[in-house]
Amino acid sequence: MARVKGAMMTRKRRNKVLKLAKGYWGAKSKHYKMANQAMMKSLTYAYIGRKQKKRDYRRLWITRISAGCKANGMNYSTFMHGLKKAGIEMNRKMLSETAIHNPDAFAQLVSTAKAAL
Repeated sequence: MARVKGAMMTRKRRNKVLKLAKGYWGAKSKHYKMANQAMMKSLTYAYIGRKQKKRDYRRLWITRISAGCKANGMNYSTFMHGLKKAGIEMNRKMLSETAIHNPDAFAQLVSTAKAAL
């Protein structure tokens, strides 16, 4: 039986890594070993970044809601507690959008939250 050599699969694997490393500076885009290291690192950063993006947006929404609350004479935690007591189930993303684009409606939400406390 003939011996099977792995040249084709090895080349495919290496070309796949080099294609992912395209655009990297210097030898990181040309040499397989360095490209592999750089690619593994960048994929790790990408994975972590997808988790951090969710946290960052939540922080942004809370900051915007807090600013809207302060403009209406209330702080964020009291506002959220008042909304929960009033039975208003609006997520932070929608609350922040309301605070930015529709300040009158947000002021009504603040007054509802105050009344519920």
